Amino acid sequence: MSTQALILAAGRGDRMRPLTDTTPKPLLPVQGKPLIAWHLEKLAAAGVTEVVINTAWLEQQFPAALGDGSAFGLHIRYSHEGAQFGAALETAGGIATALPLLRDAPFWLVAGDVFMPEFGFPAADAQQFAASGALAHIYLVPNPPHNPGGDFGIGPDGRALSRAAQQFTYSTLGLYQPALFRDTPAGQKAALAPLLRQAMQDGQVTAALYSGPWTDVGTPERLAELNTTR
Repeated sequence: MSTQALILAAGRGDRMRPLTDTTPKPLLPVQGKPLIAWHLEKLAAAGVTEVVINTAWLEQQFPAALGDGSAFGLHIRYSHEGAQFGAALETAGGIATALPLLRDAPFWLVAGDVFMPEFGFPAADAQQFAASGALAHIYLVPNPPHNPGGDFGIGPDGRALSRAAQQFTYSTLGLYQPALFRDTPAGQKAALAPLLRQAMQDGQVTAALYSGPWTDVGTPERLAELNTTR
């Protein structure tokens, strides 16, 4: 099983302003605790012990709020892109930069600004992925109103498809091998989607459809809805 995870938390969150003018989006409260804490609690419950969080915007607030992770039963380390490089490095750039803080082994990846309160980071999925030889295993969700066209498809053999008749939305959650990022320079901006699409063309990405609760907490309205409907 994978006992390590990387949580992406470096973004500015412009659509969440003015809330994110003073608080990073993953630290905004959802149902009584920081949004990112929902991931941390589920990771710890699943047996994950090592977590890396990449940061940039208002990044000093993360260690202040989360510490070394001991309150969650975790060991948290931080990849401070703001202090090192002056700005967020986008998804793949952030991952490549954080890799030295991870062991050379599969890891869970999830964005700190999505709400998936029932996803349990199942060890069985991690074990199956490690044995599969794939470079990534991604979780897709039914398309929300703000992304009606979806991102990727799923073939009959469980392989992720860059283009398909029926497309779903990438949840931001997945299992990844460090090898996917071997040609991505650390400290430079780089997007994840092109890497995934190339790996899909090579048959190196598997996918699953997740039908549990999922929210991209991308606007103040979505945050307010989560905090008024329980």
